[in-house]
Amino acid sequence: MDQLKSNPMYRYLIILSICASSGLQGWMSLFTNYAKEVVGVNGFQIGISQAVREIPGFLSVAAIYLLYVFKEHRLSAWSVVLLGIGTSITGVFSSFGGLLTTTFIMSVGFHFFETTNKSLTVQYFNTTESPVVFARMRGYGALVNIGVGFVIWALSFVLQYLYTFLLLGVLISLSGIIMLFINPIRQEVPYQHKKLVIKKKYWLFYVLNFLAGTRRQIFTVFAIFLLVDRYNLGIRIVTGIYVINYALTYLLNPQISKALNKYGERVVLSLESVSLIVLFLGYAFISNVWIVVGLFILDSIFFNFSIGLNTYLQKTADPEDLGSSTAIGFTINHISAVIIPFFGGVLWMLNWRLPFFVGTGFALLSLIFTQMISTGYHKKRNFIFREST
Repeated sequence: MDQLKSNPMYRYLIILSICASSGLQGWMSLFTNYAKEVVGVNGFQIGISQAVREIPGFLSVAAIYLLYVFKEHRLSAWSVVLLGIGTSITGVFSSFGGLLTTTFIMSVGFHFFETTNKSLTVQYFNTTESPVVFARMRGYGALVNIGVGFVIWALSFVLQYLYTFLLLGVLISLSGIIMLFINPIRQEVPYQHKKLVIKKKYWLFYVLNFLAGTRRQIFTVFAIFLLVDRYNLGIRIVTGIYVINYALTYLLNPQISKALNKYGERVVLSLESVSLIVLFLGYAFISNVWIVVGLFILDSIFFNFSIGLNTYLQKTADPEDLGSSTAIGFTINHISAVIIPFFGGVLWMLNWRLPFFVGTGFALLSLIFTQMISTGYHKKRNFIFREST
């Protein structure tokens, strides 16, 4: 796979992915403690804020139409710039309304980047290369996030939340601006539809994305809020947990890509679903804080198995549908991602265990539908691209 490094798009996506990942994870490392300690949110409000964070994901299908104005790789860079802007002003507005506004701005940037990032990856790399590229993007992002975690931990002793958010956001925006001056296009790819293309034959991809959205929200919203709200873990401990997660992501993501190429998406995604059933029930019934922390770390590892959804699409979709179908799948993923935080927040106020019970049910559904993934497509095509003349 060393030939990947000779592809300018590989370097371009790796750098932008590192910027977006470090921006989002830095924001997440600060957000829950900031929301509770400064803004004073409760479980219902944290659910509302995370539902707002996911609305741009639901709207990310609009990225298809922005391609009439922007080249797709430029839209990726502009999205990172916007992510940084939203992050930088988070600490300025300490009301609940301000929290929702800055969260929305940051999230528009991140979700539009994720849409274009996935689309470019499946367009510019063949079906054997793309799992490696997806895994490396997450792995390198995690490696940088270790440094981000240590910086946030150190800054927590000397800076208020306001200045930490500002510093993080400005650096991310500047990085995105620099990438606007780089052109990574060196090869031709199949023409991509600049409109919504919804096909019956992709129904399983749509269903799995919807279920993946529910899983992600239980992890990113309620699992971390469990540690902060019920176990009163401070910003330094939470940051340390994220650093451990990043280190394990960096070390284990290459193995995930190898597993996808060797065993296929059905095996990898089934393993993820089974693990979630165990982890969500553990959150609900285990009361030892350090065991719960261990579950959260395991949760973050299995979180990376979701790259199998993108490689599954690549192996089954028509080449010209890849960009549009990626955006549609990402949007469907966020239908559940908008709904779950809101209703999960309501359930949390009734009984904090209820969101994890709901998550267990969705994980079981995901396991059932994953068994419908055919293994026949592993006799797959690799898209070979010609150098542009």
